[in-house]
Amino acid sequence: MHSGRRKPDWLKSRPPSGSRFTEIKERLRERDLHTVCEEANCPNLGECWSGGASAPPNDEAADAAESGAGTATFMLLGDRCSRGCNFCDVATGGMEPLDPDEPENVAEAVTDIGLDYVVLTSVDRDDLADGGSAHFAETIREIKRRDPATLVETLIPDFQGDPDAVDRIIDAGPDVIAHNVETVERLQWPVRDRRADYEQSLAVLDRVDRESDVHTKTSLMLGVGEYAHEVYRTLGDLREVGVDVVTFGQYLQPSRSHLDVFEYVHPDAFETWRAVAEEEFDFLYCASGPMVRSSYKAGELFVEALLREGRSPEDARRHARAAGGD
Repeated sequence: MHSGRRKPDWLKSRPPSGSRFTEIKERLRERDLHTVCEEANCPNLGECWSGGASAPPNDEAADAAESGAGTATFMLLGDRCSRGCNFCDVATGGMEPLDPDEPENVAEAVTDIGLDYVVLTSVDRDDLADGGSAHFAETIREIKRRDPATLVETLIPDFQGDPDAVDRIIDAGPDVIAHNVETVERLQWPVRDRRADYEQSLAVLDRVDRESDVHTKTSLMLGVGEYAHEVYRTLGDLREVGVDVVTFGQYLQPSRSHLDVFEYVHPDAFETWRAVAEEEFDFLYCASGPMVRSSYKAGELFVEALLREGRSPEDARRHARAAGGD
C-alpha cells in the first residue's frame, strides 16, 4: 500500500504457498498462460489456487474443502490492456497479436489441473475489430467440448458497447456472464479509463439478461470516495438490468502511480451492504467483504450449489457462506 494510510488488521493476508499453488503455477507457465490473479496481484491468490476454505471446521465447510480443486481466473487476449484504468495493475499498451493456440491451451490446462469451475476474463482489446470476442468465445467452446459439465464463468469487457460481441459470448454457452461496473456513476472517471462508461456497462449487463438465461454478475470496489446513497442507487440500477449476483470488495492501491485509497471500509459496512443487496434488492447472492474480489470463491460456491446441485437460492447462500468462511 502506498497511499500513506496504514492498512488495518482485517486486510492482512498470507503470502501464497503450498504444493497445489506451485503445481497450478507450473502448469500455467508451461503453456504460457496468464491469470488475472497474478497480473492484478490479487490478495486471495494463494487461497483460491489452493482450493482451501477459510471457514471454521463444520461438515459443509469440510465437504467443500475436500472437493475443492482450486480456482484460477484465466486472462485471455494477452497480458497487456488497451486501456489504462487507475485502479488496475495490468500493463497497458504495446498490444500484440492474439495467440491462436490460447483457447486450446486454456482448455487443456483446465483438464490437467482438474478444475470443475473455471473463470475466464480478459484485458480490453479496443485495437481489435471484434474486441477479441470471437477468441474469447472459442475458449469457452474448447472447455465445454472437453467436458460439458465444467461450469464456465466469464468476466467480459464492455467491447465498446458492441452488442454483436456480447452475443458471441452468450452463444458460446457460458454458465455465468459477469461484467464489472467497478464503482458508482460519479466516480467512473478517475477510477476507470475514460473509454469505460457506466451506462455502457449497464447496457452490456442488460443485453445478457434480455438475450439469455445466463446468470449475470458484477462487482464494485468500495473505498474510492463513494457515498452510501450512490452505492444504494447503483444497486437499484443493477437490479433494473437483471443482475443476479453482486460482489463488494475493498480497493487496494497496487502502486504509487495508481489511485489513492480514499478510506478503508470496516467489515461491518460490507456486511450491511450484503444484507441490503440480498434482503432489500433481492439479488440472488452478494459476496461482500474487504478481501472479496469479482472472481471470488464464495460466489463460485454459490453458483455451483445453484446450478450443479440444484439447490434453492437460500440454500445455496447458506452452503457458500459455510464453505467460504463468510
